[in-house]
Amino acid sequence: MIGRLRGQVLLKQPPWVMVDVGGVAYELEGSLTTFGELPNVGEEATLYTHLAVRDDAHLLYGFTDLEERSLFRSLIRVTGVGAKLALLILSGMNAQTFARCIQEGDTATLMRLPGIGKRTAERLVVEMRDRLQAPEAGVSSGAPRSESGLAPRPDPIEDAISALVTLGYKPVDAARMVKAIESTDLSSDQIIRQALQATVKR
Repeated sequence: MIGRLRGQVLLKQPPWVMVDVGGVAYELEGSLTTFGELPNVGEEATLYTHLAVRDDAHLLYGFTDLEERSLFRSLIRVTGVGAKLALLILSGMNAQTFARCIQEGDTATLMRLPGIGKRTAERLVVEMRDRLQAPEAGVSSGAPRSESGLAPRPDPIEDAISALVTLGYKPVDAARMVKAIESTDLSSDQIIRQALQATVKR
């Protein structure tokens, strides 16, 4: 796995950048946000990378900071979002703005991005919310606590059904979709993702 590259920028032609590392030229694809932070051709750059291995190609993606790479990796796990669309999202808004849209359920702003329709925007909100709102260690969420002092464990099946209803599915259909998933030991996020993937395949 290639995690980081440091070398001389040989070429900048969005969405491509070529970096010379010890005489070996690496060609990477990046967002417009990354390109805005790259130095001039001939200068040294450091890029955090993500390697995607396919049957027909090995594709390398580059990012100027770890936060953007982390967001990219989360985006490509969302149902219906591939690397190209993830880069379009990162080109259209920074990580902070995207996180705000997810936390506030602002699908209207997300739909202004190229390639993002209503259903995709709703999926982004549902599938990314937990990943972007992970509670910090030692910080109280204000949730009621059980006698053991721990927050009561949510029911992932109920949470998944509720999320699918929010997406626009009828309660009966949402329950049917969730029941069709082998949900033992799965989180609500995993159940939702598998239910949506099953719908896409039909």
